[in-house]
Amino acid sequence: MTDQTLNGPDAPRGCPVAHAGADLARLYGPEVSTDPHAVYERLRKEHGSVAPVLLEGDVPAWLVLGYRDNRRVLDNPRQFSRDARIWRDWLDGRVAETSPLIPMIGWRPDCISQDGEPHRRLRGAVTDGLYAASSRGVRRHATHFANKLIDAFVDDGEADLVAGYAEYLPMLVLTRILGLPAAEGRSLVESCAQVLKGGEQALAHNDRIIEILGELAERKRLEPGSDFTTALLEHPAGLDPEEVVSHLRLVLLAAHTTTSNLLARVLQLVLTDASRLAGLVSGQLNITAVVEEVMWNSPPLAVLPGRFAATDLELGGHHIQEGDLLILGLAPGNADPEVRPDPEVSVQGNQSHLAFSAGPHECPGQSIGQSIIEIGVDVLLHRLPGLRLSVPPEDLGSTGSTWESRLDSLPVEFPV
Repeated sequence: MTDQTLNGPDAPRGCPVAHAGADLARLYGPEVSTDPHAVYERLRKEHGSVAPVLLEGDVPAWLVLGYRDNRRVLDNPRQFSRDARIWRDWLDGRVAETSPLIPMIGWRPDCISQDGEPHRRLRGAVTDGLYAASSRGVRRHATHFANKLIDAFVDDGEADLVAGYAEYLPMLVLTRILGLPAAEGRSLVESCAQVLKGGEQALAHNDRIIEILGELAERKRLEPGSDFTTALLEHPAGLDPEEVVSHLRLVLLAAHTTTSNLLARVLQLVLTDASRLAGLVSGQLNITAVVEEVMWNSPPLAVLPGRFAATDLELGGHHIQEGDLLILGLAPGNADPEVRPDPEVSVQGNQSHLAFSAGPHECPGQSIGQSIIEIGVDVLLHRLPGLRLSVPPEDLGSTGSTWESRLDSLPVEFPV
């Protein structure tokens, strides 16, 4: 079958296999960078709950926009596999090994790249390691590093809470959990951001992360400690060296990216709403309720990679072919008018959002991330009484990519 046939009038309805000249929405570039939500809603109007899109390099995919369709994909690994080795465009040579999509979508020997028993074996090691780490003082580490970060700007009377706080607090806590030196963790912030951003530097930064974590694993083989790395090395599941490094990378990327983004969005919501700020300071409002609201309205990963159709099937009125790539629209799924006809209605107490994914691959470290956020907000508000935005709320901007929308800055001022 030729590209011309696939893109011509005889193409199956909604077929995402598209190349030069195809008129499909691109889930990257200027429009997504400035207003991804407008892109999602336009696609929903044009295609329904599932839309054909192009990813970076004009790689075709299906973007799942509907809440119920997202849950169907996430809950059914037999129909929608996480194993990229069945990705048809990869098998047919249409995706280069140097594609910036590979760090996010390509197969790795980790638990999120596999299903069934291999997944259960590896996820068990990760879950056990994270449980052990969370019982060894995550909240204490978060308190320590939150205070250290605040110490750096407390005498200035002003700060950018994205660049000076939210971007670094989760990574510094992760250095303790993984067993990395704090200085090394700081340098990894940029590399994690570049992998999510995509572009020419994504692969180089991904390689740098793997190199640093490979060296960490070697050190911990010789000098075990009370950390996640040692827990993986010593787990009864018997992870090989490549599996250990792959899971260190997975936890580092997933935990830092989602937690830093979520922390920034929680702080944005608190500082742009005087009643929420007053409620938190007085103790009348629980920070968990604010975090829950943000997870509905601004999930830290807007789009989650990726699933692959294990067979030909129908989804959202479209014919999905075996080997097609599907990416999960967590942000548009949370905003689906079929489940949230009035987005202004309170979601307090409703934990059925998609922010942490769902099904067998649901995020196993969400309690750690939530602890870091709760401590980060609590310490900040108590250390800096009188904290307020130094710009109008409408001046706060975000930059989107295929996978996320990050707050650019959060300038604040406070009495010294």
